[in-house]
Amino acid sequence: MRLLLIGSGAREHAIAIAIENSPGNHTLLVAPGNAGTAVHNVVLDTSDHRAVAGFCAEADIDMVIVGPEVPLVAGLADDLRAAGVACFGPDRAAARLEGSKSFARDFAVRHNIAGPRTATFTDADRALEWIRDFGQPVVVKADGLAAGKGVIIPSSHHETEQ
Repeated sequence: MRLLLIGSGAREHAIAIAIENSPGNHTLLVAPGNAGTAVHNVVLDTSDHRAVAGFCAEADIDMVIVGPEVPLVAGLADDLRAAGVACFGPDRAAARLEGSKSFARDFAVRHNIAGPRTATFTDADRALEWIRDFGQPVVVKADGLAAGKGVIIPSSHHETEQ
């Protein structure tokens, strides 16, 4: 089986190792990859979905595995499937759960999935008013893709306001 793994992070490195160690005859290509996947790396602009689909046709790829959130939220899996390429990864609509913290919390509330008390704001004054009523501790999350860096756990009300 010819596999194309999209991504360059530790997650993709771990997936590459798992594929290498799995039984069967696999050819693995990784785009863009990292130093740990160097023997498999190919030069490919993964943000250009047509180029990825074209590469898959040219390289006779049987399946694409998309690791990172950014290409999933951008609809890479949708575009590959539309081009007839088998793809492991959620479609754009499902990836929105990872791409938007407020969407994910709203989804959880709509479907009675337990979680913390939450509110979404676009106005800082309204957010601070809500936090004053809420008290400490709070968790502040930026909406959107934040590459694992979108969470702040302030230790005081002053730090929360900052």
